[in-house]
Amino acid sequence: MQIEFSVTRAADAAVVAIPVEKDGIDRVAFGDLDAGAQALALAAARAARFDGEPGAVVEAFVATGTGVRQLLLLGVGAGSEHDYERAGGALTAKLLTSGTTAVTADFSALAAAPSASAVARFAAAAVMRGWRIDTYRTRLPERQKPTLTHITIAGAPEGSDAAWHAQDAVTKGLALTRTLVAEPPNIMYPVAFVERVTADLEGLGLEISVLGEAEMTELGMGSLLGVSQGSVREGQLLVIKWSGKGPGDPDLALVGKGVTFDTGGISLKPGPGMEDMKWDMGGAGAVVGAMKALALRGARANVVGVCGLVENMPDGNAQRPGDIVTSMSGQTIEILNTDAEGRLVLCDAITWVQRNHRPKTIVDLATLTGAMIIALGNEHGGLFANDDSLADQLLAAGKASGDLLWRFPLSDNYNKLIDSPIADMKNVGPRGAGSITAAQFIQRFVDKGVRWAHLDIAGMVWADKPGATFDKGATGYGVRVLDRFVADNFEG
Repeated sequence: MQIEFSVTRAADAAVVAIPVEKDGIDRVAFGDLDAGAQALALAAARAARFDGEPGAVVEAFVATGTGVRQLLLLGVGAGSEHDYERAGGALTAKLLTSGTTAVTADFSALAAAPSASAVARFAAAAVMRGWRIDTYRTRLPERQKPTLTHITIAGAPEGSDAAWHAQDAVTKGLALTRTLVAEPPNIMYPVAFVERVTADLEGLGLEISVLGEAEMTELGMGSLLGVSQGSVREGQLLVIKWSGKGPGDPDLALVGKGVTFDTGGISLKPGPGMEDMKWDMGGAGAVVGAMKALALRGARANVVGVCGLVENMPDGNAQRPGDIVTSMSGQTIEILNTDAEGRLVLCDAITWVQRNHRPKTIVDLATLTGAMIIALGNEHGGLFANDDSLADQLLAAGKASGDLLWRFPLSDNYNKLIDSPIADMKNVGPRGAGSITAAQFIQRFVDKGVRWAHLDIAGMVWADKPGATFDKGATGYGVRVLDRFVADNFEG
């Protein structure tokens, strides 16, 4: 989707969207539309009970001096950035496969000019809502193919170009994340993930390195490798470093769970719905997308992204319930359930990044537990943290970006639930508080003095119905909150 800014609306624009504030239909400036056309548009609004609610759309076709113009009244609500985001997504949803190729959104129609950041959020949502993956659809009917390719924003306030540059970086990172999550597991396995990401990030100034299973074996990463041992696909540790402030250790590490397909291993998942487990690498996908966004907008921060990439398969060589593995930290883990594998991947990745890059803050992301979906559904990601200030920063970033988070507790009483009688810990606790005990497990591998947060995003990376900025499928959740978190707290 191409976004262009213009001072005024072109006289020959065939498709025009006019933003309307909540209860503001009588204040709209229709520009060059004559009285008859305006009356028709207002009648259509009244007939549809349109009152400017964010994302509401009313369509009318009005006569012009040279033909017919398609006119869309587009609700922007109270004018918040989130309202403008909903409006931008609604505009694309309305026109994406309509046969229309270009639309002009005329913000000069509003009585009060929106902020540059609100307009940029509008444009970003329009682009995000247009993302699709049709790679494998060979018989897609013409009427279902996307046609909208160009959005012109007229009458935008000063500074919109600069605000859009930052948002555009996020949309490009988010598109990469969605693609990685949406690809089928026979295409997107650990080595293929690394190859795809390396090619996509080439030339952006990011340092990329990869550890294979031989290197990880030398380092004693028995926890991560235990998950991978049942697959014919070799596990990988992908490291992406951005040094926006110059040489030196990163202030922040982003660590992502990248289980490219999760059968549950020997503790096999039920067959129905198992196909969804291609998105069990959503945490790693979010880390990669965020690192791309930081590089594209030239973030003034030093950040390292680490993705633990494995495939969890049942096999004669697969990890068994009852096995004991030794993590890179030296701590031993009794495996009670091979389907509780994400935490086994994360713990070695976190140990590795602490030993090699010494970050003061770590945020890990993982589609970790079904219990999180039971608790929060598909509206919030779960947040766990060992530091209140870090939790507050992430909650604020989530609220500002639209990637909402909700904080859960940690305590020693929960921690005791994963003590093992035969090893340092077991990889699952009792049925209750499953998301919390998973977070307590990961916390055992965080060094003293390091601020750490765990985001359990199991309910957020995939959607069964369209949202404001996404269609059914991969959402790209995590990219926006991480980018905003870095912008607000690590760029001086």
